[in-house]
Amino acid sequence: MKVGFAVLADCANISREGKLNILGIFDSIQAQQFPVTHPQMQLVMRFEADRAEAGKTKKVEVQLMDEDGKKLFVLGGEFALGPGRPGEMIGSNHILMIHMMKFEHPGDYEFKILINDELKAEVPLKLLQFTPPRNEVSG
Repeated sequence: MKVGFAVLADCANISREGKLNILGIFDSIQAQQFPVTHPQMQLVMRFEADRAEAGKTKKVEVQLMDEDGKKLFVLGGEFALGPGRPGEMIGSNHILMIHMMKFEHPGDYEFKILINDELKAEVPLKLLQFTPPRNEVSG
């Protein structure tokens, strides 16, 4: 099994028809001061496999790491892919909702996606500190 794609977004859903809808893909967050708490983001992933892997249970783990290699969170679980259609890859869309994530400092962060303890994808996230422009009066 592989990760077909993985992105961070403001919002995503899967329709009744199985369509994946993604809104507001991003790879950076700006804040005036740290620590900062980001209210909501979603890690959107598509897992793909050939039919030989249908019905086999896979262990999936998502880790969020800071630039020093510290794990900010680890979330794991297991799932099995459905049977799929003859001659086609099996696809499975997943959305991980992350609420009120606190970032202590600016820097480079990364979501790591592991399948059966093997790294399959990385999604970078940059936290940037900015200073708003000062209003200067000339005269």
